[in-house]
Amino acid sequence: MSGMEIVNKLASRGFMVEPEALELLKAKSSRDLERLLDGMDASAFMVTVEDVRRILSSEEVIRASVSGSSDRSHGSTVPPSQATPAYRSPAKPRQIQPVASAGEVRVLNDITNNSTCIGDYDEFVGYFRYRYTKLGDMIRSRVSSRPIESLKKGGRRSSSGDGKSEVAVIGMVSDLRQTSGGHRMIELEDPTGSINVLIMKDSDIFESPLILDEVIGVSGQLSGDGGLLIAKSLVYPDVPYTNIPRRSSEPSIAALISDVHVGSDTFLEDDWMKFLDWVNGDCPTDRDADLVSRLKYIIVAGDLVDGIGIYPGQEKELHILDVYDQYRKAAEYFSMIPKHIQIVISPGNHDAVRQAEPQPALSREVQDMFKQGNVTFVGNPSAVEIEGVRVMIYHGRSIDDLVSNLPGASYSRPELAMAELLKRRHLSPIYGGRVMIAPEEKDHFIIDPIPEIIHSGHVHTVGVCRHRGVILANSGTWQGQTEFQKRMNIQPDPARIPLVDLNTGEVSIVGFRE
Repeated sequence: MSGMEIVNKLASRGFMVEPEALELLKAKSSRDLERLLDGMDASAFMVTVEDVRRILSSEEVIRASVSGSSDRSHGSTVPPSQATPAYRSPAKPRQIQPVASAGEVRVLNDITNNSTCIGDYDEFVGYFRYRYTKLGDMIRSRVSSRPIESLKKGGRRSSSGDGKSEVAVIGMVSDLRQTSGGHRMIELEDPTGSINVLIMKDSDIFESPLILDEVIGVSGQLSGDGGLLIAKSLVYPDVPYTNIPRRSSEPSIAALISDVHVGSDTFLEDDWMKFLDWVNGDCPTDRDADLVSRLKYIIVAGDLVDGIGIYPGQEKELHILDVYDQYRKAAEYFSMIPKHIQIVISPGNHDAVRQAEPQPALSREVQDMFKQGNVTFVGNPSAVEIEGVRVMIYHGRSIDDLVSNLPGASYSRPELAMAELLKRRHLSPIYGGRVMIAPEEKDHFIIDPIPEIIHSGHVHTVGVCRHRGVILANSGTWQGQTEFQKRMNIQPDPARIPLVDLNTGEVSIVGFRE
């Protein structure tokens, strides 16, 4: 690639590049450049020599470790059948000694066996009040706000003497619209009432992303009758700048995977087998051996199997037609993972649990198929702690709602959508979209306490970034492009997984495709 092509590509994604790093990149391919961009921290602005060596060197090592012949073409479809190929043992596995045994997986938050929802009207009211209170408290520490109802009774006068009141409120966004003059109008609600908020088109905050049902703080000038607030600034319940992530004292690694879709005729079994071979010691380089020796955790963020009846005509795209046979095959695969590695499995919208979120863990009947004793089953969403590092697991269906409602959100960069969720401290802020939300007594989607890692899937593309110290990772898929994805022009990014070093916070993306 030419230097100008590289500079333009990096600039289009918001990055500058050091001259020395540019020289290294000239010898790389366009695919390598995409890998570099995928591995870059979104908060960085300069691509350095260290970035190029760290990201591309590790990619080359992993590609070398998983290359080899395959038994069938990747992504090819096979006739629906109950029979599935047998596992092939790793070729010439290394005898890898783990650095240390994995620690305990401690469940911090999980809906499983704690559901209170029966669908009464009062539950919906209570759910939104809980959300407003929790998120409002996060904002209240940064804004001196007043109840909306009190605004109509007169407020503190401005020192400018112009007769306009300067106030701040905290509310939930109940309506978004554009005025005939091109301004933005928001309706905010709190437990005492509602107020219209006007954002002028020449305001610095006019382009601020806003979505329905999120909780925000607004400060500005109040109209004379107290019925309109002209906004000057917006405050989100975002992660504080002072956030300091916790780290493990051990050089442990957690592998993040999702959307395995066992049972689909586009399940990439050859690539999955390469991953199993790798964790079992098929490591031709010392670098591979080091990674595998430190691998202590595998965390699955939903869609372990393809399921049954998820969409019309799905049975035509299944390799295994019975959902319990799908889980039996998945259990067989996971039994091949070394026993010293702790596995955490959360469900998704293709799994055999209720569709309304939060979802409980997989049923006891399914759990009993996993007999190896190193698997922890949790709900969706859930939060676990491993070696002092908090991991929030959410399948990620709310990304569909963000892509539909938030300008700039896309399936190709899921990590940026995840950053918008973290900014709102809520995993599924839009109510009544594609995510069916059960009104539980507690809002399990609120991001509190602040985790070190948020792990999602669902959209079948890989993306990693950091937001104020929190690692945001979407772990892609192990399924090739489906007929639905072809119709929607969605390109999956399969068989690539983020590895998180729990001691340093460094993230590597490794691939298992030829």
